[in-house]
Amino acid sequence: MAKRKIIKINKQKCNGCGLCIPNCPEGAIQIIDGKAHLISDLFCDGLGACLDHCPKGAIAIEEREAENYDERKVMKNIVACGPNVIKAHLQHLRDHKQMDYLKEALSFLEENHISMPLELRKPATHSKHAGCPGARMMQFGLEAKTEPAGEECFSALRQWPVQLHLVAPSAPYFKGKDVLLTADCVAYALGNFHTGYLSGKSLAIACPKLDSGKDIYLEKLTAIIDEAKINTLSVMIMEVPCCGGLLAIAQEALAKAKRKIPLKCITVGIKGDIIKEEWVTID
Repeated sequence: MAKRKIIKINKQKCNGCGLCIPNCPEGAIQIIDGKAHLISDLFCDGLGACLDHCPKGAIAIEEREAENYDERKVMKNIVACGPNVIKAHLQHLRDHKQMDYLKEALSFLEENHISMPLELRKPATHSKHAGCPGARMMQFGLEAKTEPAGEECFSALRQWPVQLHLVAPSAPYFKGKDVLLTADCVAYALGNFHTGYLSGKSLAIACPKLDSGKDIYLEKLTAIIDEAKINTLSVMIMEVPCCGGLLAIAQEALAKAKRKIPLKCITVGIKGDIIKEEWVTID
């Protein structure tokens, strides 16, 4: 073992919200007995991608004796999570200029016959973006898609306000309704958001990465479930890693609520496609 930088989790500050988990590209953190735990030194690269996503400031970087980070064991840990998680991890390595680790990861994928997009298979020597993979600059769809001539698109929104900090759990538009909780970016990415997903539902929007007061979100969602007696809750998130925090909040709210209702998660691609739609089990 050698002295190196690695995360440290303050168990007294940690409230077990789980927002750090989707923001750890290596899968090094798990919730155990209601608290976040670093499951192995081998999985933590010490770059601290999870730090800014903890609402309680329970995660910090320390320098101590620790086992060396093992890229191949990380890859074995995350391949079962699917291509989106692998992509996020590769982009994380590129963004932080960890080219040796990136080469190891790419070699592992090649040896195990796992294909990735060409831009992620090339171990670039520099990156214009350093930070969250979800904020990486991209441009696509240069030719604008328009509605057919003579057809008008109507809004399915039937309430105001919509921001989760501003809505009231006692609002009449929540009572006994199917509720749609979406990340802020979803409606901009998904062309048929109103007709395909919002129609007939009450709405709340939030950003798990940029919004403050996530503990307030947890309390408010719990109250909406119990007090408004909503029928179902659907969570729509983007495919970027930071967006998974919104699902984590919804899951914790359902775990705390007295009522048990169905929870669906819909993951939207940044190009406007539906990547996954599934019912989520709450323990």
